[in-house]
Amino acid sequence: MVMVSFLTFIYAPMVVKNIIERARKRSPTQRMAFQWHDPSNELRMILCLHGPENIQSAINFMEISQGPTQPSMMVYVNDMIELTDTAASTLVRGEGVDAMAITDEGILEMRENITNTINNHVRDHSEGIEVKRLLTLCPLATMHHDICVLAEDLLASLIILPFHKNQQQDGTFNTSYLEFRSVNRKVLRHAPCSVGVLVDRGLGSIQLSRSTKCMNAAIIFIAGKDDREALSYAGRVARHPGVKLTIIRFLLDTNGDNVSSRITRARAKTTEYEDELKQDDEFFAEFYDKHVATGHVAYMEKYLSNSGETYSTIKSLEGEYGLFIVGRGARVNSTLTAGMNDWEACPELGPIGDILSATDFSTTASVLIIQQHKLRGKLQGLHEEFSIM
Repeated sequence: MVMVSFLTFIYAPMVVKNIIERARKRSPTQRMAFQWHDPSNELRMILCLHGPENIQSAINFMEISQGPTQPSMMVYVNDMIELTDTAASTLVRGEGVDAMAITDEGILEMRENITNTINNHVRDHSEGIEVKRLLTLCPLATMHHDICVLAEDLLASLIILPFHKNQQQDGTFNTSYLEFRSVNRKVLRHAPCSVGVLVDRGLGSIQLSRSTKCMNAAIIFIAGKDDREALSYAGRVARHPGVKLTIIRFLLDTNGDNVSSRITRARAKTTEYEDELKQDDEFFAEFYDKHVATGHVAYMEKYLSNSGETYSTIKSLEGEYGLFIVGRGARVNSTLTAGMNDWEACPELGPIGDILSATDFSTTASVLIIQQHKLRGKLQGLHEEFSIM
């Protein structure tokens, strides 16, 4: 028993160390997000498509995301194609990807059309954007893994996923890609970088130009790291001369004597809330000095007391903007969104994104919902060595 105990004491730390080292390799180790992106370095993003219906919205998204022409922006346009039984049998026969694509309803021709359309636009209208084509061809159950591996290998800062519903001309949604909803959810959960879900309800029906004002966009900022990430991306949109950007900040009214105000004043005494508030204020002040004070971005404030006022304020913005940029969630102080999770139709969009993307909201307002990725060792209440495991 003494010898067994002695050997256990020797090898146990080595086993735990090996487990932790392997866990570190499988966890995000770099801050691959807009908030920490060095403007002097090339920005890399993966722009995913379902099919030809996403081409124009993808082109416009690249256009407004460009920012300065130097350094250039690298966009990996990735086709998300399910590996069906027919395609799998073709691969088993050894006919190759090209032969499989031709037999599977002309996928190869579709990809060529997408490539030609995007390359022609970039060549004629966009300077400082480089485009490379990718293909994710696998079963839906493992597609998220392939996309996440691509993002990690390419050192991408952002993955853009199309919403699993496409809006038709009559305003209704087409559910042809409903099965891709699980792919989006898994990418949001496992991505090594930030993720954006693009709900196209008009962004793909216009042609953005850098010579004329052709779109009004708004960024809704409440609090939290996802909102800070959305604000970071909005800084690139603010540089586009064809977009008139407005930042709308929702602030909590703590002067009242209602229940929400009293709860907020009590939460304000916690260290976590103070740290989050400090980060929000510092980051917002930097954005304000860089973009609002210089006159490139309009600014307005809304003082609210509860989630009911948040909902009514968002509804009042209907019809004023063609694009909304919002954070998915992750807010320490959730007073302004408390209770919204109970009736979300699409929880993966977050409470604000779900309202803006609902069928009873504007049919001409596209929505970009951004989530900042989770870093290693950031699970609440756990030490880093256990968190990564």
